[in-house]
Amino acid sequence: MSEKITKFIEEIKSLTILELKDLVKAIEEEFGVSAAPVAVAAAPGAAAAGGAAAAEEQSEFSVVLTNAGPEKIKVIKVVREITNLGLKEAKDATENVPTVIKEGVSKEEANAIAEKFKEVGATVEIK
Repeated sequence: MSEKITKFIEEIKSLTILELKDLVKAIEEEFGVSAAPVAVAAAPGAAAAGGAAAAEEQSEFSVVLTNAGPEKIKVIKVVREITNLGLKEAKDATENVPTVIKEGVSKEEANAIAEKFKEVGATVEIK
């Protein structure tokens, strides 16, 4: 590693969390890029070898309810079934869309949840 890069890293180490946040935002705006959590969490050797592949292949998904549709009662029942929420919480989740219903699920589970919502007329997104 060059001395210039080493000095830059030492300077970054001395920044506060708020200063780091501002730095990341400035870099994103200046270069038109986005700081991905995968790149930050990857080990240095893995970043060079498999960083791009890890960014492309998402392993955890979120199911977001975007529209409850005309049959809210059926949608509330599905929300309760999937999340084990109480009636009031499920009703609130159904009425205050967009709402994240389930996070950190596999693609297969996310698709199964989405299918349950489609059966009752609701619209969901898988992110």
